[in-house]
Amino acid sequence: MSEALLSVGKIVNTHGIRGELKILSSTDFPDVRFAEGNRLLFVNPETGQQVPVTVQMSRPNKGTFILKFKEFGNINEVEKYKGWDLKVTKDQTIELEPDEYYFHEIIGCEVITEEGEALGSITEILRPGANDVWVVKMKNGKQLLLPVIDDVVLDVDVQAKQVKIHLMEGLL
Repeated sequence: MSEALLSVGKIVNTHGIRGELKILSSTDFPDVRFAEGNRLLFVNPETGQQVPVTVQMSRPNKGTFILKFKEFGNINEVEKYKGWDLKVTKDQTIELEPDEYYFHEIIGCEVITEEGEALGSITEILRPGANDVWVVKMKNGKQLLLPVIDDVVLDVDVQAKQVKIHLMEGLL
């Protein structure tokens, strides 16, 4: 399958003996992604092997989600998928509001100041609380933690893979 895939979670463990899996979600839409009947893909991060699955049941559980899939009935059938990624095809994306972006659209963007100085590129997105934080790998090898707030992020151009920022005092 050459279709672009988007990560929505990672299988971190089994849960119980009935084939349920503990999922660490990486999606803003777990209620949609993990809804009954939704089609997902298990993807082996080492080989790229894909296994299509259908959500039978899901529930939140201590910062993770417990999912049961129609294809599996017991722990022995799902144990081998621990550590695999949970993905959807790009055509399953949800329409976002203006000024909202998918992680894959932001990661890799070049960060430039309003004066035009290139600082580096976004390598990771952290979600510590009130606002996201973009991790920028700077050209000097250091990391810059960039709060995603209106006073800092001036413009995001996902087509050009570029983010313009106001470099507030104390950020560097």
